[in-house]
Amino acid sequence: MSAPAFLDARTDQVRPLHVLQREQFGGWCAQQPPAVAAWLQAQGFSAAPGTLALLPGEAGVAGAVLGIADAGDPLSYGHAPMGLPAGSAWEVVSALSADARAALELGWGLGAYRFDRYKAATRAPARLLREAVDARTDALLAACLRVRDLVNTPTQDMGPDELEAVVRQIGAEHGAQVEAITGDALLAQNFPAIHAVGRASHRAPRLIALRWGAEDAPKVSLVGKGVCFDTGGLDLKPADGMRNMKKDMGGAAHAIALAELVMRQRLPVRLTLLVPAVENAIGPDAFRPGEIIATRTGVSVEIDNTDAEGRVILGDALAHAGEDKPEVLLDFATLTGAARIALGPELPVLFSNDDALANAWLAAGERTRDPLWRLPLWRPYLRYLTSHVADLANAGSRMAGAVTAALYLERFVPAGTPWAHLDVYAWNDNDRPGRPAGGEAMALRAAFEMLRSRYAP
Repeated sequence: MSAPAFLDARTDQVRPLHVLQREQFGGWCAQQPPAVAAWLQAQGFSAAPGTLALLPGEAGVAGAVLGIADAGDPLSYGHAPMGLPAGSAWEVVSALSADARAALELGWGLGAYRFDRYKAATRAPARLLREAVDARTDALLAACLRVRDLVNTPTQDMGPDELEAVVRQIGAEHGAQVEAITGDALLAQNFPAIHAVGRASHRAPRLIALRWGAEDAPKVSLVGKGVCFDTGGLDLKPADGMRNMKKDMGGAAHAIALAELVMRQRLPVRLTLLVPAVENAIGPDAFRPGEIIATRTGVSVEIDNTDAEGRVILGDALAHAGEDKPEVLLDFATLTGAARIALGPELPVLFSNDDALANAWLAAGERTRDPLWRLPLWRPYLRYLTSHVADLANAGSRMAGAVTAALYLERFVPAGTPWAHLDVYAWNDNDRPGRPAGGEAMALRAAFEMLRSRYAP
């Protein structure tokens, strides 16, 4: 962010901010001086969700009223930082519960965010005076902004090398072990599918691995799709489909941010993070439609479409993650346009082979107002991945595209491993309060809440 969103010490310029739901507004307004009530009435202000009104004073702005919807939803407050005067400082004077206060601070930070690595922000956000620093809220905010920063950074500065550097930097901060298997070493160590997808790029493909926590702690494994740019390969994407493909590592961004959050909050788990990082490039050595590639499990895969590359690299990573026999295996991936067609850009699609795990994530999404929606692993649709010359095809039909992609992944998850897959957009197509255009964290807070509730209730 170009300017801080919070004040942790009072200044003389702090103004009062009244936070109200529409149904509270009438009673509050009746208690205000007649001039204030008349001023708000003249503007037609009713504290509708997503609105605000400045209150006049002898020296200018004397205060403000913020209209919200759900007090526990961080996005209810997202319009405040950019709606209030630039750089101004505010103190909430309304009575808020601890949960609402945490939501306010999280939403304020989300609304204040602007990606300014290459272009200075056009204005500073309004700042919020905090009563005290809430470590969990700060950690959640940092994780969400980590996703945004990683996804927003273009590929020339966020290729496989740079993604590895980010994981190494995070690992060093938290005392984690980090290694990377790079280039032809992928073949030597039996990750042939990752190598096949990434071999055409001048940037070597790799599997980045981070491990943290006590050896005897419950095992949690996270896997994130790290396609740092996706041309579609030889099945080339059209220009409009390729335009934002710097975001095709959005799954990796989610997995990295969640791993950092787990370590920062010191959940009592044995954490493994795996990121297969590649560019799906075009070149003399690009993998081809009709090619049959090997995988870590020995399953042979016929390439029906080189633009269905994410599932190919994830197969090797999921198989490796399953070898540790984790209690929980989660993967995140910007995997299919079919998921967006089914549920739109704001609602990530959840698939799972374990009802308890899926229900825990869904319930955590409701508690944190960080929603996701489950679709079925409808196994009869495996017929759409039939190959006549290999064990499996990586694509093959337009029908149920998100389901068949998840079924492909499930083939590489060891039997009996509780696994959940999130097909996530990781992007805002346009600016909205609290959700600026560009990279976005989705169901990340819900994932952490699910893990926190399970391992550190």
